[in-house]
Formats: sequence, C-alpha cells, structure tokens
Amino acid sequence: MGRSLRLAALGLALVTAPAVGQEQNPSWPSRAWGAVTDSSRAVWVRPLSSLLIPGSGQLMAGADRGVVYLGLEVFLLAGAFSSRDRAKGAEVRYRDLAWDVARRSFTAARRDTVFEYYETMQTFLESGAFDLDPGPAFVPEQDPETYNGSVWALARETFFADPDSAPDPSSEAYQRALGFYRERAVGPDFRWSWRNAGLEHDLYRQTIDESDDAYRTSSLYVGFLIANHLVAALDAFVSERLARAARRPVSLRTTLTPTGSRVTLAVAF
Repeated sequence: MGRSLRLAALGLALVTAPAVGQEQNPSWPSRAWGAVTDSSRAVWVRPLSSLLIPGSGQLMAGADRGVVYLGLEVFLLAGAFSSRDRAKGAEVRYRDLAWDVARRSFTAARRDTVFEYYETMQTFLESGAFDLDPGPAFVPEQDPETYNGSVWALARETFFADPDSAPDPSSEAYQRALGFYRERAVGPDFRWSWRNAGLEHDLYRQTIDESDDAYRTSSLYVGFLIANHLVAALDAFVSERLARAARRPVSLRTTLTPTGSRVTLAVAF
C-alpha cells in the first residue's frame, strides 16, 4: 500500500512538473525564440556592413585585413574618378576641335549631338551637302567619298533595281530611297569638313581614342569596386558563420594575383 502511494506521488510530480516550471517562468518560449532570432540577425550584421563599406565588417570583428579592403576601396574610387575626369576632359577637347576646325564655317549656332556623330567624323573627311539643289527640288549628295554621299549610294543599292540608273523621281522606289537618305544623312546644322586640316583631323582622332580609353578604364575600376564590396561581404559572412560553427576565430583571406585569385581559410586553435 505504501509503495503504491509513493508511485502515485511520483507520477503526479512528473505530470505537473512542466506546468510548475511554466508558472515559474511563463515567458520561456518567447525568450528562447528571441535568442534564436537575435543570433540569426547577428550573423548578417558584419556581412551587410562590409557590403556597404568594404572592410568595416572585418574591423568590427577585430580583423586587421579590413584595412586592406578599405584601402583598396579608396584606391579604386580615386582611380574611377580620375579616369572619368580624363575622359570628360578629352571629350570636351575633341568636341571643341570639331566645332572650331570642321563645323564653324557651315553654321553660326553650335549644337552638340550623340557620340556616333563625332565617331563618324573620324572616318569621313567631309559630311557632304544634305541637299545639292538650292531650289525647291531635293537632290541628295552624289559624292560617295563623303558621308552623305555614302548614305545615298547605300539607298540606291537598297531600293533601285540598278544602282547606277535612277528610276523616275515619282516612283515608289525613288521615294523610299529618299526617305532612307533623309533619316540617315547629316543635315545642314551638322555639316563638317576636315579638308586642308589633316593635322587637326589626326589630333581629333587621337583625342577621341584618349577619351574612349579613359572611359573603359573608369568602367574597369567600377567593376573592381563592385567585386571588392562582394568579396568583403562574402569574407565577413563566411568568417562569421564558420566562427560560430567552430566556436573559434576564423579568417577568410582572398589574394588577387595577375593570373587569378586564391582563397585561404584559417581556423585558430
């Protein structure tokens, strides 16, 4: 009888133990969940910090390599801005040169346009006239050595049955060729000529090449900037996750070389 009472008392204690514990600490489930949430959030603090400012997440963890990411960021930013300034300066110079030497004699009002126009000025010595007839009739440029003349030659090859024999001007083929020419030929306000200005034309080409090279270099710097942000964030994320898993300091080192890159993982013991 006494043994039965003891077993009953033990069973009652086991059944009521969770309830008693919950009364003593009624908030334990929310506390446990909050601890997990806080821990998962903490994993992203340093990676996001390094994604915004490369190296900041590493410095938050006490890793000196964060200085390398920061230094690289400053170097790349300076290079990108410097290259951009050089490109803009060269762009201003070649546009001014085009106006002063090749365009000013054809129009009094300066108007700039898209880069493709200035690029075409490298290839053709002259744009040619837009309309050869001073009267009401419209006659395209005939010299194929000029830009407008080359456009009219292409229009004839595209729409005429015989490029060397023009159909009646009122025919559909002739009108379609005229429409093609009008859409692509250079108008009076943008006519140019480098004739008797060979040295200036060479300088013009060199300046455009200088501007193009500087823009490409600037784009290259921007690409490295993006890579620096991503690598720094990955470094911080992997180091944080591995350090939590191993419960030891972990570092992820990325070495850039002319032939590629190398990633080294180090775990402290």
